[in-house]
Amino acid sequence: MKKVQMLIDGKMSTALSGETREIRDPGNGEVLALVPESAREDVQRAILAARRAFDEGPWRNTTALDRGKFLFKVADAIRKEAKLLAEIEVRNCGKPLAEAEFDVADAANCFEFYGGLATKIHGETMSVPANSLSFVLREPIGVCGQIIPWNYPLLMASWKLAPALAAGNVCVLKPSELTPLTALELGRILTQLELPAGVVNIVSGPGANAGEELAESPLVDKIAFTGGTATGRKIVLGATSSLKRVSLELGGKNPNIVFEDCDFEAAVDGSLFAAFANQGEVCSAGSRLLVEKSIHARFVQAMLDKIPRIKLGHGLDGGVKMGPLISAAHREKVEQYIRVGVEEGAKLRCGGKRPEGAAFAKGNFLEPTIFDNVIPKMRIAREEIFGPVLSVIPFQNETEAIQIANDTEYGLAAGVWTKNITKGIRVMRAIRAGITWINTYHPTFNELPWGGYKQSGNGRELGLYGIEEYLEVKQVNVNLDEGPLGWY
Repeated sequence: MKKVQMLIDGKMSTALSGETREIRDPGNGEVLALVPESAREDVQRAILAARRAFDEGPWRNTTALDRGKFLFKVADAIRKEAKLLAEIEVRNCGKPLAEAEFDVADAANCFEFYGGLATKIHGETMSVPANSLSFVLREPIGVCGQIIPWNYPLLMASWKLAPALAAGNVCVLKPSELTPLTALELGRILTQLELPAGVVNIVSGPGANAGEELAESPLVDKIAFTGGTATGRKIVLGATSSLKRVSLELGGKNPNIVFEDCDFEAAVDGSLFAAFANQGEVCSAGSRLLVEKSIHARFVQAMLDKIPRIKLGHGLDGGVKMGPLISAAHREKVEQYIRVGVEEGAKLRCGGKRPEGAAFAKGNFLEPTIFDNVIPKMRIAREEIFGPVLSVIPFQNETEAIQIANDTEYGLAAGVWTKNITKGIRVMRAIRAGITWINTYHPTFNELPWGGYKQSGNGRELGLYGIEEYLEVKQVNVNLDEGPLGWY
């Protein structure tokens, strides 16, 4: 059985306790690897290594040009290892190979984008009343604790590490205990590229130990967290002891609005993709489908007609469009929501059960599920399910669509389908969400900001906004008057 190590202070390492965790393929239950089960003392080792690397090590004083060149090397290394990384991502996460291949390519692009941006961090000069040369510097924050979820491990690691390193910070990254393999593989790649010791540390283990230590440690200057809203609240509470900087990308219950003047076929395909890509295990999934009443029945039937084309299976099998859920426990959670939907009176139009057959017996599979005639107050329309469950909500007019879309504690993402671009922009401006699409759903670009309103988090990742999250701003004033002040 393969044993994988974590990265601490420039070396691949085991947990001090010697404890390990089995990592399993959610598609067949096969044990993929044993990884270190870190405890607080392991995370403390990583934090101390990062603290030394920032306070005493070379990375902070490495030129922006050389930091950028290193990130280019990381991008090249990811591309060279793309086939291996994609296969690991499929076997660890369950997603179809085509999606994993896209994620790996986008991870490389992210490092490349921030490699180019490393030399574009600008300050400012100011004209002030005093005879002073006054300017503003942007400097690295310091030690950054970064906690990422299980649905996009390599991509989320890249979103966190690339901007932080480009800005001159050092990092302690904690992947999910369920899907640490590609992040740990990235750690191996970084050691081969001779990154200075302690600049990046990657620790595996449960949030109760590793995550809490990162949030609470006074030696950590910033926390960046992507995950559930409830866990995000705990992160914020832990960080208050040292008042460290915190950025959060949290949950969503995202509206996808289809108007009667849409491109019908494009909207049907796009709405299915919005709900069922990556098994619906996406914080920005379009899990609330709002359809104008005049086309509601026809639209739902068109989706039902296409559901058989969503081939279930192991992500490495040919033609698979939807893989297993991440774990048996998570599947049971999603199934409980399906039972709740039925009890609340929503109409179950398809799915809602585990697929039959030997190919599915050992995996955490669940059929794509559509509820129709959902009322906005129902739990399946308000709570993040994080699985392949779509709630269809009919609406009468534009005003009602906007009201339903905004009737949520979340504000991460939203979609609108209409041929009337003026209406599309008008509706999108009225929706309180941070990531929005018109006549498409899910495309993500490294060059543009990612983040949400309300309880979907604070701060932004990606683009110029993403690197600002890893920079402090310093005011510098140089007195140009010679002689004493003469105050006393």
